[in-house]
Amino acid sequence: MTSPPLQTAPIRQPTVDPLFLATPGVSTYDGQRPLSNASAFFFQRDQRLFLVTSRHVLHDPESGHHPDRIQISLHLDPQDLTRCVAYSIWLYAQGSAVWRQGSDSGGDIDVAVVEVDRDALPKGAIIRAFTPDHLVRDFDAVATDATLCIAGFPLGFGDTLHQLPVLRHAAIASPFGIRFQGRGFFLTDARTHRGTSGAAVVMREAAPAPATRDLPWRLLGVHSARMDMGNRDSLLDESLGLNCAWYADILLTLTA
Repeated sequence: MTSPPLQTAPIRQPTVDPLFLATPGVSTYDGQRPLSNASAFFFQRDQRLFLVTSRHVLHDPESGHHPDRIQISLHLDPQDLTRCVAYSIWLYAQGSAVWRQGSDSGGDIDVAVVEVDRDALPKGAIIRAFTPDHLVRDFDAVATDATLCIAGFPLGFGDTLHQLPVLRHAAIASPFGIRFQGRGFFLTDARTHRGTSGAAVVMREAAPAPATRDLPWRLLGVHSARMDMGNRDSLLDESLGLNCAWYADILLTLTA
């Protein structure tokens, strides 16, 4: 007499850190023509949802970059991360740009936000979002030797099966809270590439408050571009390896 086969429960993948679900990659298009890849993250204020990225991802006159829509991937199952759906956001409505960008006394700020219509999202889409509670209000709370992470898609690279970004470790390279050279950003020391523009610059929160427990990271900045010297000899001198990160509190202005 043979024994009946053992009944085993299906193996489910573990739920991923919510940071990975808050930081989708961005593809830009002109009609059906693909243009570039970049990084982004979700930011929620009250009941309104925004996608945050670098302004030059959406519009960059200097390089002739003028997409009319962007596309991101949304997850539909917190355990089976291969279940994703593409979602497009149009950048113009009746000829006017739908994104918001800002400036301050130091000039233009390379950060833009696009409001996302929650009612138009695919059914079951999983959204993890930063909120104003994730912003740093006390600059002294960020130690000079703090370890940061940059969650993005360098050169468009990421986990294409699960549509997840990669993390780069970073360090603070200029005093946090000080506007570097009078501009609205600080410097990070990290290895970055094209495609990381718009990535969230974050710091793990050791003892998260109830308001940030579902996404236990502090949002410090928005990665923009590498910082280099115009007179660097490309043959003799290596790149500085420094980057601009715009202070994330600009989001309070752009989402007001």
